Amino acid sequence: MYTGSSYLLALAGLCTLSLAVQPTVNLDYASYKGVPLGNGVTQWLGVRFAAPPLDDLRFRAPQPPVKTNGTQDASTPGPICLGTGSGPPTNTSQEDCLYLSIFAPTNTTRFSKLPVFFFIQGGGFNTNSNPNLNGTDLVTTSGLNIITVAINYRVGPYGFLAGQEIFDNGNTNNGLRDQRQALHWVQQYISYFGGDPNHVTLGGDSAGAQSVNLQVTAYNGRNDNLFHATAAESQSFSALRTVPENQFAYDNLVIRTGCVNSADTLACLRGLTATQLQQQNFNTPFPGAQQAPLYMYGPTLDFDFITDYTYRAYEQGAYVRVPAIAGDDTNEGTVFAPRTASNYSESDTFIKAQFPAISLGQLKIWNELYPVEDTLSFPNSGRYWRQVSDGYGEMRYTCPGIFISSVFANQSLNENWNYRWNVIDPQSNANGLGVSHTVEVNAIWGPNNTGGGAPASYYPNGVNGAIVPVIQSYWTSFIRCYNPNTHRAYGAPEWQAWTADNEFQRLMFQTNNTHMEAVPADQQARCAYLASIGISLEQ
Repeated sequence: MYTGSSYLLALAGLCTLSLAVQPTVNLDYASYKGVPLGNGVTQWLGVRFAAPPLDDLRFRAPQPPVKTNGTQDASTPGPICLGTGSGPPTNTSQEDCLYLSIFAPTNTTRFSKLPVFFFIQGGGFNTNSNPNLNGTDLVTTSGLNIITVAINYRVGPYGFLAGQEIFDNGNTNNGLRDQRQALHWVQQYISYFGGDPNHVTLGGDSAGAQSVNLQVTAYNGRNDNLFHATAAESQSFSALRTVPENQFAYDNLVIRTGCVNSADTLACLRGLTATQLQQQNFNTPFPGAQQAPLYMYGPTLDFDFITDYTYRAYEQGAYVRVPAIAGDDTNEGTVFAPRTASNYSESDTFIKAQFPAISLGQLKIWNELYPVEDTLSFPNSGRYWRQVSDGYGEMRYTCPGIFISSVFANQSLNENWNYRWNVIDPQSNANGLGVSHTVEVNAIWGPNNTGGGAPASYYPNGVNGAIVPVIQSYWTSFIRCYNPNTHRAYGAPEWQAWTADNEFQRLMFQTNNTHMEAVPADQQARCAYLASIGISLEQ
């Protein structure tokens, strides 16, 4: 693919310096002054993609950004969205949070039409857990041939409060609607930064990866030409509750905030300050459960944006057919499961808290599928920690990814790749976390670009430093041409597609030992059972 300058030279022999995208980009609603980083990349941070979701716009679908006079400083990120349990607004977290960040080659032009990587961060739909990712490494690894876009979106009650009052005088699934608004923004404006709106790879991790799945199946799988490939890391199938099933959360919030005596409880909630709302923004148990879940607020089966349970939507082919990557980490559940779990009672209580629709019979079979592992012993942990983490990890993350890849293969979507991240970090391995949930984000974006949480072994001098350019080359190759192999690193193995003739084949990432592997037969069997009960669990 041509860079911006070589494209123009080949096209017309023109001098490109005057046509390169300048740090100040003039959009029709605002001008943003970015920062050239001196490494061939320019960044624009804190770019609004929607109007502030305040006052009467609280609990409503996002609106287009309003016109702003003067040049806006785009050198620092916008605030992230207020999270459940995260306290009152601060300088870095506010309700006015619908911003995105762009990283593009400095020499790009309005005519470059570079592929775009649009990334949705995770956080269980209750927080923005990967804020301010820096796309510099991905852009440079691509040979200055891609643009990255990373977004914030509303979470907790701001993004996912549901109830009849919301349905009648607001919108459900506003966090997902924020994401879609940002995708529409890319269609309208990314060419100003040198990007191609017709070449967008939609990526995400954890709840961001579930968002990928929900965008793919949105509106019964309607294709609005907003994205053209997907890359989902640790895709999550949480339970999808209907508006009536979510009424308890609305009612409880109304009671806790003192709005129950108001003639219009929704107007009362909209009239609260963010500080007042944050004081009551915490998780409570689902009906039928004994303890609060990890994440109470989440996507709603509203029969509008989301028209069916995710398992059934994919099974029935109600999704946008584009080239796809799906994958998981070996130990998906260790960071979530109760570390002190010491018996099946504590294990089952945790599972019931996350999936309250699970029956006693299903729990019994689940216990048989995931027996206690007496051979494993880790510091400050109960005997059943890894038992419950294994089961939860497969139920919510690993098995959904295997299911999606199988559906794609069986429905003849052969541009379909699956992976298992098994890069062993010595410290995480010793404390029992193993290869934990979404840790590969630190390798894909580069350990210096994820906010300081990367394992020490992922840095250039660490024992896993060599794996970073390997996965970055696969990822940027996929972003550039919808195939992870075309521009893969020299010596890296071919990542074979998961097809009907090559089923249950995935790429196992491990430092100096990356290779194709088959999904083990016992994992296939567990996943088959979990898929069989998925709809009854409302996944």
